[in-house]
Amino acid sequence: MSSPPSPNLIIYRGWFNPGLYVWSPFVIKLEARLRFANIPYKTAVGSVRTAPRGKIPYIEINDEGSSSCIGDSTLIIKHLIERNILADLNGKLSPANKTHDLALRALCEDKLYFYNTHERWTQNYYTMRDHILGAIPYPVRVIVGLLIYRGSVRTLHGQGTGRYSRAEIQMFRNEVWESLNGMLAAAQAEAKDGDDRPFWILGGDEPTEADATVFGFIVSGLICTAGPATRKLMLEFPAIREYAGRIHEAFFPDYEKWSEK
Repeated sequence: MSSPPSPNLIIYRGWFNPGLYVWSPFVIKLEARLRFANIPYKTAVGSVRTAPRGKIPYIEINDEGSSSCIGDSTLIIKHLIERNILADLNGKLSPANKTHDLALRALCEDKLYFYNTHERWTQNYYTMRDHILGAIPYPVRVIVGLLIYRGSVRTLHGQGTGRYSRAEIQMFRNEVWESLNGMLAAAQAEAKDGDDRPFWILGGDEPTEADATVFGFIVSGLICTAGPATRKLMLEFPAIREYAGRIHEAFFPDYEKWSEK
């Protein structure tokens, strides 16, 4: 018996840029999650003004004459699992590994994300503004950029990151990447010699939800020119580069790879 056809999925990424990764780690995370499962999708620009929850990415699902629009990368993945479009990667994990996986995702999304936001929107504001708002005419871009900057500063202060010095934030960022590189180095060591297939952060034979998230944050850090300190740091970690490179070759051969120079 043949399997039912996959629904028509469109990921709204904020930029068109076919064949290129975008700066958002959450967009890359969602694309990786779909590619791990070999689920086809299309990409489009979209807008935070029309996005559910006002967030990029969001998806449109067209299936059997019905259409739905869902926002937030985590909720999108949960929805696709509930509809049996995606398999539950963590379903067979032990309770301990499920906790480790959740902790890794939280480390990236609830810690590292804010360190990145600080670097991009306060230390490299003009680079970030002109990339994010590049499609907006310059006079409007100045106003909108200032509003985003002020909102980012308020958010960072309320969340806590904004209360630290740059040196302290850099120290915290280093600690995160050093820890992730250590885990990836251990997972790589467990892989078979001469095997250039992807290896996974929890050391298993298949990816878990954490792999889509970690890969998204690595690639975002490597391509975002508004985060030069992050990029410089990540290039110092061979296991991180090898991990991302293998996933890229296996699942994103149609995308331009980042430079390591």
